[in-house]
Amino acid sequence: MPQVPCTHCHLEFDESVMITEEQGGQPLYFCCKGCQGVYHLLESEGLDTFYEKLGDTKLQPAVQKSDDLEKFDLEGFKNKYIKEHEDGLYEINLIIEGIHCAACVWLNEKVLHKTDGIIEATINYSTNKAKVVWDPEEIRLSKIIETIRSIGYNAYPYDPKLQEERAVRVRKEYYSRILVAVFGSMNIMWIAIAHYAGYFSGIEQRFKDILNVAEFILATPVLFYSGWVFFRGAYYGYRNKIVNMDTLVASGALSAYIYSIYAMVAQRGEVYFDSVAMIITFVLVGKYLEVLSKKHAVDTLDSIMGSTPTEVTVIQNSEKALISVENISLGDIIELKPGEKVVIDGMVTYGEGSFDESSLTGESEPLFKQKGDTILSGSVCLDSVVRYKATKDASSSLLHSIVSLLEESITKKPHIEQLADLVSGYFSAVILAVALFTFAGWWYFTGAFEQALIIAISVIVIACPCALGLATPMATLVGISIAAKRNILFKEAGFLETMAKSDLLALDKTGTITEGKPSVIHAEAYLEYDASLLYALVSTSNHPVSNGIRNYLEKEDVTLTPLQLESIKTIQAKGVEASYKGEKLIGGNASFMKDFGIACNEKAEHTLFYFAVDGKLVAKFELNDAVRDGAKEAVANIKALGIRVIMLTGDHEESAKKVASAVGIDEVYAKLLPQEKAEKIDEFRKEGHVIVMAGDGINDTIALARSDIAIAMGNGADIAISVSDVVLMDEKPQSIYEAYRLSKRTYRAVKENLGFSLLYNMVAVPLAMAGFVNPLIAALSMSLSSLVVVGNSMRIKFLKFK
Repeated sequence: MPQVPCTHCHLEFDESVMITEEQGGQPLYFCCKGCQGVYHLLESEGLDTFYEKLGDTKLQPAVQKSDDLEKFDLEGFKNKYIKEHEDGLYEINLIIEGIHCAACVWLNEKVLHKTDGIIEATINYSTNKAKVVWDPEEIRLSKIIETIRSIGYNAYPYDPKLQEERAVRVRKEYYSRILVAVFGSMNIMWIAIAHYAGYFSGIEQRFKDILNVAEFILATPVLFYSGWVFFRGAYYGYRNKIVNMDTLVASGALSAYIYSIYAMVAQRGEVYFDSVAMIITFVLVGKYLEVLSKKHAVDTLDSIMGSTPTEVTVIQNSEKALISVENISLGDIIELKPGEKVVIDGMVTYGEGSFDESSLTGESEPLFKQKGDTILSGSVCLDSVVRYKATKDASSSLLHSIVSLLEESITKKPHIEQLADLVSGYFSAVILAVALFTFAGWWYFTGAFEQALIIAISVIVIACPCALGLATPMATLVGISIAAKRNILFKEAGFLETMAKSDLLALDKTGTITEGKPSVIHAEAYLEYDASLLYALVSTSNHPVSNGIRNYLEKEDVTLTPLQLESIKTIQAKGVEASYKGEKLIGGNASFMKDFGIACNEKAEHTLFYFAVDGKLVAKFELNDAVRDGAKEAVANIKALGIRVIMLTGDHEESAKKVASAVGIDEVYAKLLPQEKAEKIDEFRKEGHVIVMAGDGINDTIALARSDIAIAMGNGADIAISVSDVVLMDEKPQSIYEAYRLSKRTYRAVKENLGFSLLYNMVAVPLAMAGFVNPLIAALSMSLSSLVVVGNSMRIKFLKFK
């Protein structure tokens, strides 16, 4: 029986085993029910033009798989892989198997966009990674996976650990290809020595033919096995109408190879099999070193992810059970043994022990934790058995948040990189045109086809769009990894560029310059009052001043009765008001008191808190908040960089000036409400300043959002961290200085890389056009130019911080 192709997947089978039907007088053949169903689905949806785009490309048969779909809707699966947006939408990154070409990408995106409930579906052709956003009230993830499977593909969640395994396979593949290339090139060079000796001293044609055939045999696996990565890249570039670096390498090497075969068979001219082998070898080694450098640059992320446990011991009904991390729920009791890493944030409920948080905060000394204390994911239990209650799930714990920030920062491109990508996108096509022009010019004026071809190949090979493309991402990758090691998390690579251009730093006082843990140093009662009323009032607020008053009352020898307050209102940067059994309770600063017509004296060097009952001032508290260690040195170092430093605070002027004077800040703006802080930021921006704002509280959120770069302290309010661009895990003021130094050094490396790349191509290409460079030297030069860019980027690692 004749072999016929399946109408959908194009795989060929005997006609006798095919499912046949007729449509419009034309026979249709299907290898299985899956392919038949996909064909009619596409036709009914008006997507049958897919087959025109597909051409002769073969697909996997559309075998239906639905027995495991229910796992995609489990709560544990959601906690591990799905990100929930503030508007209730869900987002997931999927790897789609079976994508062979641009037509496959087109089909998957079209089908997903036509599916009700899917808001966004974009697929990266080079990685097969899809970002899907959907409304969980309209469609479930299992239905999305089923839709992808229904058209002949498969999908599974993107997992960094699996991608690391893939990266290892890629490096092994490069290694084996390099071994073949080096073996072939070294042996060809031995033969080439005899070849060149014969060229200058004379050699019989039969011996020359033997040497040519030997070089041909050695060069062929180098070109088609070792160089397969370039042909594959060139093919996909051609299918997408893109001329890239792979196109240049593949076309240059293949042109020299074909001409050498002609010269060998026709016994005319010289062969260039040695140049073919060396072009592939030099460029392949260069790409391999780039792969190693990139891997080394992201080792910080790998080290955070690598040792993370996938299961934890949970106490259920007085019994222990191993539960997957993604299946942990709020309130579950987890047991830690000495040496185990915390993977879920929580609060200690039993036991006490020391915890190593150096990987999170840089704090080298272990921290002692006891019942009621918070423990963070990423820390390590050192010496005791401790049980704690999960206060967050896996997806929202600190460790997962850090990894997500690092992953996103590597993928987001800065403006200067987008510009470089635009230039390098056209660069390869321009070089190809220049090479053709050079070939035509040399052939026309000299009449020497061989010479013209070799010079054109040199032009193609020596040009290096790769160095231009690597200039920015390599430097920012190194910069971000170093920052992460120093507990500075940049949410996007582009923020390195913006911060490097900053000329003004605005600092909040409480929690940024100071510890954010004010303590009462003086208390004065004007009238007798019930301390339980004040304790209940300050307990409704998480502001540092309220926490200071609460801690003070707990340590005093007074009886505190739990009270249920009513009509509680918190006024940011002012205070709190509430009522209890008809009594009006007010606590806050002098400005807040004045809003209620209560006069008070606000002259003091420290923060003041007033308490009033039914319009009568009954008590005043003076609180001192210690300045953070290293704040004065950090401010001095930042000023030395030419950065203007100011303070924006809601505290009264005397306290603000005292702290500012202690750390060396001359410009202070005090008694500011949250919106007034934001207005100050706007004023400076109108003056042309690029502003970095550092803060930690809810009252800083608006100002942080208005600044060009927002820096949040790692233990600050969640909303402040959410609007920030940079997070300082160790909360040290010196880290702000280090972030400035690192961003400026990285941006300098980017400009150096771009300058070198442009200068190299401006010099090398004209030299090759003039005939001063042979293909072998061209290949070596091109590889070295990329390695210079990589090496210059790695120099960022040697940056010294004061």
